[in-house]
Amino acid sequence: MLLQVKKLENLKLRALDGDIGKVREFYFDDKFWTVRYLVADTGGWLSGRQVLISPYALRLANEAEHVLSVDLTEKQIEESPSLATDAPVSRQYEMQYYGYYGWPAYWNGSSALGASSSMLGVAPGMGVGLGIGGVQKEQTEPTRREEAFDPNLRSMSAVTGYHIQAKDGEIGHVADFIIDDETWAIRYLVVDTKNWWPGRHVLISPQWIGSVSWEERKVFVNLSCEAIKQSPEFMPESLDRDYELALHQHYDRQGYWTDEKQRTKNDPKNIK
Repeated sequence: MLLQVKKLENLKLRALDGDIGKVREFYFDDKFWTVRYLVADTGGWLSGRQVLISPYALRLANEAEHVLSVDLTEKQIEESPSLATDAPVSRQYEMQYYGYYGWPAYWNGSSALGASSSMLGVAPGMGVGLGIGGVQKEQTEPTRREEAFDPNLRSMSAVTGYHIQAKDGEIGHVADFIIDDETWAIRYLVVDTKNWWPGRHVLISPQWIGSVSWEERKVFVNLSCEAIKQSPEFMPESLDRDYELALHQHYDRQGYWTDEKQRTKNDPKNIK
């Protein structure tokens, strides 16, 4: 299912044994454009530290009840590796974090999910590590640069507002993100073009991004202004596979679902 990130913000987070706070924001990596952590607002419960929750622990959102379920206990979260609120997320910290929960590390491998094929159904202790309180032995050692910080992790809140630069001019700004709740991949950036065509929103796939200037706060896309202008307008109620097909056909691009089906077919585990 495809979800708008803004609809997830401020949802209540419900652990296995009680409510633990609300959704504050998400961190994603700019290599695979995939969500790596939910940042929880725990109020005064765990003040002074960032509370990060991997999508491995998240279950489907209940929008009717405004709840996002977390497949962890309060104690598991409280005893997880601590990270100061103002500290960047380093690879060294991530190794401790993933080792504690025993989840497969996303950075081990060439795909967005590393050695895993899905974020769903992966409970603590099902990775290559020892589980809660253990140490993951098969992690790649971080380089000195990675020990300082992970340059690929970005805040969705910080990237919201970045300008979209087409091949022949500026076309709008990032207003939201569309994510896949099975893989937690970012499928689209929602672009607000109100400064060019009032009230119109369009979708841009990360696959169509040429580069990002983090210093200039600009996203450069390999599309023309006219092509974006003529693309199917995005409305939340219209977000289904028919709309996606029309969008990709408009740009003459192959859908991400085709690539993923091919990768699944070629996976050695599925070849008999």
